[in-house]
Amino acid sequence: MNEHLQAAASGRVLQVSLSGFDLINSPRLNKGTAFSDHERDVFDLHGLLPPLVGSLADQLERRMAALRAQPTTFSKYSFLRDLQDTNETLFYALLVRNIEEMLPLVYTPTVGEGCQRFSEIWRKPRGLFLSYPNRNRIDQILSHAIYDDVKCIVVSDGERILGLGDQGAGGMGIPIGKMALYTALGGIHPEHCLPILLDVGTDNQDRLKNPLYIGWRNPRIRGQEYDDFVDLFVKSVKKRWPHVLLQWEDFAGANAARFLARYRDQLCTFNDDIQGTAAVAAATLISAINVTGVPLEQQKIAIVGFGSAGLGITNMLAQFMQDKGLTAEQARSRFYAIDRYGLVTEAGQDVRPEQMPYARKEQEVESWRQPNGEIALLDVVRNAKPTVLIGVSGQPGAFTEQAVREMATYAERPVIFPLSNPTSRSEATAQDLMDWTDGRALIGTGSPSEPVNVAGKKVPVTQTNNSYIFPGLALGILASKAKRVTDAMIKAAAEELIRHLPTQTDKQARLLPPLSEARSLGHLIGQAVGRQAIRDGQAQIANEDALNRELQANTWEPVYVPYQRKNIEPCK
Repeated sequence: MNEHLQAAASGRVLQVSLSGFDLINSPRLNKGTAFSDHERDVFDLHGLLPPLVGSLADQLERRMAALRAQPTTFSKYSFLRDLQDTNETLFYALLVRNIEEMLPLVYTPTVGEGCQRFSEIWRKPRGLFLSYPNRNRIDQILSHAIYDDVKCIVVSDGERILGLGDQGAGGMGIPIGKMALYTALGGIHPEHCLPILLDVGTDNQDRLKNPLYIGWRNPRIRGQEYDDFVDLFVKSVKKRWPHVLLQWEDFAGANAARFLARYRDQLCTFNDDIQGTAAVAAATLISAINVTGVPLEQQKIAIVGFGSAGLGITNMLAQFMQDKGLTAEQARSRFYAIDRYGLVTEAGQDVRPEQMPYARKEQEVESWRQPNGEIALLDVVRNAKPTVLIGVSGQPGAFTEQAVREMATYAERPVIFPLSNPTSRSEATAQDLMDWTDGRALIGTGSPSEPVNVAGKKVPVTQTNNSYIFPGLALGILASKAKRVTDAMIKAAAEELIRHLPTQTDKQARLLPPLSEARSLGHLIGQAVGRQAIRDGQAQIANEDALNRELQANTWEPVYVPYQRKNIEPCK
């Protein structure tokens, strides 16, 4: 742990060697107007700052007023990115104190436009762009001393950004946003966090033709060259940081599953699109079941979009069903997976091996087929009568009015989760779902939603947000010094969230806790994940007492600490 982190953890004075412009231009050390008169004397700051000596509270009030005056959500996103690159302590203090207002601005849904327009607003280095032409320099790039304290990485190749597709280098907005939530909701110090974008080109012609585009102007590298590049990256990461946590984010579905399977036993790694989405979706469904009273093992679940995210959700829910006493085969029989060619069947088109356990037998569904041979969502609803509908397809309008109205004829409280991000890619709007079910649906959305109108009343809609899970998961992994991330650790994160569901005690409550509680939940989830790592034999700490000490040591609060000038010995 370096001196900056030690000072932040203990509250003591921090020894700083920078001064003047160099100090003010360091986002991690800059205090702006909150530098004291004494610090201005010692660090040669007089004249570089206005005479006002303010406080963090003053700055928060001023920045919130300026933020709220911005005319669009994108301009607010850009404003916050600038603040993060100017004064990290102030940026994170703003997030922590205004989670519900800030989360949609630093992450979904606004981060989608942020990625599309990333080249317009890129100004200062944050994270690392590892481009294919620099593949032989990765070791050198990672070796800089500024990265000595890195403990966790979020990496993307920008190919499947939310539901928006290939954004090339603009996909860096996702690792930056995820890492911001590691700190804001998990309490992990920003010096431990490194966003990385693997720039292997892009097939997005709008990006390639844009004169402002900052990425490598080349069609996306694929095949063996691509795999070799990713493998080179992983080997370099393992060599530089043997115990680092590596989170995969927004890779194309097939690659996401491949890389998780390939590397999960080589280093400490997880994929939030697959595992984090599964955990929060499972918890939200359990919350809806608290309302409906129909046990999980009796639910019939239709999954629209059966890529890596859909498969992850299905696998986790099937495990929860087995915990309730079903066999693996019985649990799998409760799911109806719908992909690009309709219901997934054993003889279906392009059915991947990992999807096959959930493929329906041809003789079971032959009578469901339309004249063109397809079995669409409406056919599944009419014949299978699912009680739960989950969408991770990225296809707006995938939940059709006819299918939802049909579902509402037999399900007293239809459970419907259009989870695709951003809002423009959602399978249905919350208001439409309420209208089509006469206000009876239990809804969880991937992006924030305005309250819906039900019989003249405004009813809030629950956002099924991965940020309930992955920051605490990361905190627990770091605190336990886990060697690997097990399925049981992911499940422990979901189970801890389930223990805090508002519907445990109030059937009229929202399906998930307020996002304002996400930081405190992150600590509890971290504790649960750490305990599971100990049980799984993956932790490198002795016991729960040690875990609690590490949780405390790894939790950072965004507050200013006093600085003293560090004397640098002259070179001999």
